[in-house]
Amino acid sequence: MNKNKINWVAVLTMMFLFGMISFVTNLAAPIGTIWKQAPGIEGSNFWGMMGNMMNFLAYLFMGLPAGRLITKFGYKKSTLMGVGIGFFGVLIQFLSGKIGVGATLAGLPANFFVYLLGAFVCGFSVCILNTVVNPMLNLLGGGGNRGNQLVQIGGTFNSLMGTITPMLVGALIGTVTAQTQIADVNTVLFIAMGVFAATFVVLTFVPFVEPEQAAGADHKVKDLLKYPQLVFGVIAIFLYVGVEVGIPGTLNFYLTDTLGTANAATVAGFVAGTYWFLMLIGRFVSSFISGKVSSRVQLATTSGVAVIFVIAAMFSTGVQASMPVFTGSGFEMVQVPLTALLLVLCGLCTSVMWGAIFNLAVEGLGAYTALASGLFMMMVVGGGVLPLVQNAIADGAGYMVSYWVPVAALAYICWFALMGSKVRK
Repeated sequence: MNKNKINWVAVLTMMFLFGMISFVTNLAAPIGTIWKQAPGIEGSNFWGMMGNMMNFLAYLFMGLPAGRLITKFGYKKSTLMGVGIGFFGVLIQFLSGKIGVGATLAGLPANFFVYLLGAFVCGFSVCILNTVVNPMLNLLGGGGNRGNQLVQIGGTFNSLMGTITPMLVGALIGTVTAQTQIADVNTVLFIAMGVFAATFVVLTFVPFVEPEQAAGADHKVKDLLKYPQLVFGVIAIFLYVGVEVGIPGTLNFYLTDTLGTANAATVAGFVAGTYWFLMLIGRFVSSFISGKVSSRVQLATTSGVAVIFVIAAMFSTGVQASMPVFTGSGFEMVQVPLTALLLVLCGLCTSVMWGAIFNLAVEGLGAYTALASGLFMMMVVGGGVLPLVQNAIADGAGYMVSYWVPVAALAYICWFALMGSKVRK
């Protein structure tokens, strides 16, 4: 591909898809605040986080097949498949407000299972799009520093949508009661379906220069086990995605339950969105310093600082702080627990972890790198598993006790940066 001439239409399309990935993924936690108040669920954080779990569970099944899909059909057709699947996933979530309403199944609302199916289908979509977008941005930039720069910019837009989504949904939800229904956020679902439909039409006419697909050796996943740094890195990425999602997702539930105001869901959504905004800032800054500061130093420092932030948050629940928050009618200085501010600051730390872990884990893999990338995509399922575990603990022992889960995960990531990532011969 010509490194001097960039197809900016294709680049902007990939950037937009990067944002869509975050938009769809971050619908789960704020919508979960509605489901956890439904009859039969009645305040269970475990079930409230189940939509998020189903979204990420799809990665476990689609991680490796998504790479093979690109090999067989190419980037453009694979992207169209991902967008089309995403449309139907959101449509199923919309139908959960129409089908099975008022009925129960296994003691839970019947339409809740329709919603979970929609979240699972959306997970297939974002997994395919994730597998397409990262390498395509790198290829469109011609590889090297320019390609990496496009990936970093795409990640920044991804964080921007992650910031907006919980704020938007929180503002639309307003006050959450047992009478609040999934249909009350139909506006968001209509927007999502419209965006998927429009993107499908636009992509159909966007010219794609399909990169040549190199014929790789017949590697198998078991061949990767001889690289300890990769094995440790795969565990680290599983834990990292769980931390990235679990910290703001559980914070959203915590504030919705404890603020005690009529607009608690709106405030909680905005505070959780601030976490993703700080991830945006962190990724933007990282795009300038990554050429000078090693991945090992960045990962060890940020994971260590994040451990301090989370532990400090767990023991500062009685202290109040002020922050600017959108309350539904405008921005105001609102009193929130200092705990919330400390957890939000973790967004600066988690912003650089994915790239740093991947970079350290695949060092020295050579021809095995492509297969390792598919394995990494499978481990994104950690974004569903860890928050589910954390919220199950929150149900039984309280929100703050549940944050020992991300503390343990961050401690492992710090160990991986300092010791586990060393290449063994």
